[in-house]
Amino acid sequence: MMDTLINWLENSFAPKMTKVNNNVWVVSIKDAIMQTLPFILLGSVFCLLAILNDYFPSLPSFWEPFGWTMGKISLFVAFLIPFNLMEKQRLRKQRFIAGMTSLVLFLMVVTPQVVADKTIGFGHDSLGAGGMFAAIVCGIFTGLVMGAFGKFSFFSKDSVIPDFVRSWFDSMLPIGIVILTGWIVVLLMNVDLYNIILSIFMPIANFIETPYGFVLMLFVYCFLYSMGISSWVLTPVTKPVLLSAITQNIALVAAGTATVSNLNLVTSETIYSAYLWVGGIGCTLPLVIMMIRSRSKKLKALGTASLVPGIFNINEPVVFGAIAWNPILMIPMWLQGIILPIIVWIFTKVIPIAPIPTMLFDLWYCPFPFATWIVTKSFTAIFLLAIV
Repeated sequence: MMDTLINWLENSFAPKMTKVNNNVWVVSIKDAIMQTLPFILLGSVFCLLAILNDYFPSLPSFWEPFGWTMGKISLFVAFLIPFNLMEKQRLRKQRFIAGMTSLVLFLMVVTPQVVADKTIGFGHDSLGAGGMFAAIVCGIFTGLVMGAFGKFSFFSKDSVIPDFVRSWFDSMLPIGIVILTGWIVVLLMNVDLYNIILSIFMPIANFIETPYGFVLMLFVYCFLYSMGISSWVLTPVTKPVLLSAITQNIALVAAGTATVSNLNLVTSETIYSAYLWVGGIGCTLPLVIMMIRSRSKKLKALGTASLVPGIFNINEPVVFGAIAWNPILMIPMWLQGIILPIIVWIFTKVIPIAPIPTMLFDLWYCPFPFATWIVTKSFTAIFLLAIV
């Protein structure tokens, strides 16, 4: 039975997932989100420094630079998706035009909501994590249009008109299609695309924030990783949800309305910083320590080599050296994705002995339990970490 399962995973499932992981559209979206990480990480630092404002009110508010980093990532994503797509489709001349066109379309899509909320300046939630799904849709649509006209030209190849002038005129048609589409649909027909897109993706976010969704997501992380497939393949779906969840928590705390029942538990901070992935996806640092204590010289050597990366939550050495395609360790890793989130859910939501993280801290490489203390400031959180 086990041999049949492993054979199916290795020869059927894994190749298909690898194909998805290498799909140009998935890679473009994934890369776009990853390219915003410096702003997300810097936003984490400003969020951390904002604690000082509680004790030293005379200091300038660190929430302002937070808003200009983390609060603008949807703008960056809207630009980067078609930019990356043009790169990968070998249409490099159109990459900047595609990015700028997508940015304009995204701003058109969010404008009705910004106007309705009467938000002054650039402070609207849609420009940050709240608008990432809309940014992704705008980026994909722009990429489709720009790609379709990537090799189109009004001029013949032997035209005497300079290349850069031809490029200007040739770009006008796809730009016009994208902009006119946004203008007609959003501003003339008054179709609220922003909230339509949110309503499509909201069930995913709502499901992930349930105990069943929490378990399923972490199980899939472990399941894929145990076959050597990076969980980054899930980034286009999970990252917007996790970022939106933590920004909602921050807003609830700022408004003074945060409770155990209305706070989002499933965030990157819960998974990568507070309680779960000690040593990396699958909570592998305990395994590394066991390997160091092993009587097998091979396991001892691999464990020793994996210790320092594991402390900083980098577990590729132990995963690819011991876990991947090893049924004896693959199944326990899958169980980690089921048992551990249940434990965390019980002791933060059902029997709330430990707090739910309410600050942005996407510095996943910060060692446990230091990261746990930073995002919770709680000894009971350290206790829950010890249980995990």
